[in-house]
Amino acid sequence: MVERYYNAVMPHTVPYRGVLATMLGMTWARGAIFYFSDAGKSIMKERSYNAFWCQTVPPLVIGTIVQFINMPLVRATITIQNPASDLKTVSQALAFIYKTKGVLGLWHGVSAGVLKTVPKYITAVGVKDLMEDYLPRVDKNDKNGQVQRSAIKSIAAGVSGAALTNPLDVIRNEMFKTDEGLVTTFRSILKKEGWAFMWRGMASNLTAVSIPIAITVFCTDVLVQLKYRYK
Repeated sequence: MVERYYNAVMPHTVPYRGVLATMLGMTWARGAIFYFSDAGKSIMKERSYNAFWCQTVPPLVIGTIVQFINMPLVRATITIQNPASDLKTVSQALAFIYKTKGVLGLWHGVSAGVLKTVPKYITAVGVKDLMEDYLPRVDKNDKNGQVQRSAIKSIAAGVSGAALTNPLDVIRNEMFKTDEGLVTTFRSILKKEGWAFMWRGMASNLTAVSIPIAITVFCTDVLVQLKYRYK
């Protein structure tokens, strides 16, 4: 049983290398961003800050911090998922990057990562809050209505965040492949593909990004409803 579970979460085939590390990294990151964004927004509102800054500053700050913390892990997992790579574990990839690229190599691509992550979560949090304000209110005893309302908010937030940042996903992944800087990579992609690169991989990105965000928002919303229902 234990061996079967280990093989499921840490298989050695290329597409799944580092999957456990990726799952854990993404889970804590999303949880931190949504939790501290809401907490930060509440604190800023209490101190009478402008509504725009209350909405954008918390996910901007938390998203940036999380991206810097997670960047070596992201760099390592993308490295070992490269079919041409002989590295099989995250620890091997981290050691290899450090040995060949130095400390700064572990944070190569962080600029594109921040540009990708921060707008995504600012958008997701903003759309979630916007839907919260504009969707018709549902009686707290109407469980089906509450669930449907949460689902609409979650899907809207996930799809909006994923669609907006798709071009930055493309740029970041190319930076990892070529080890070139942000501006150089952008110019190279634009020269080869034109503006069509903005839609490259959109379908898979909507699946890989919007679904986890939507699930996170949905579960958080349902838990908050339960908290206030039984308070």
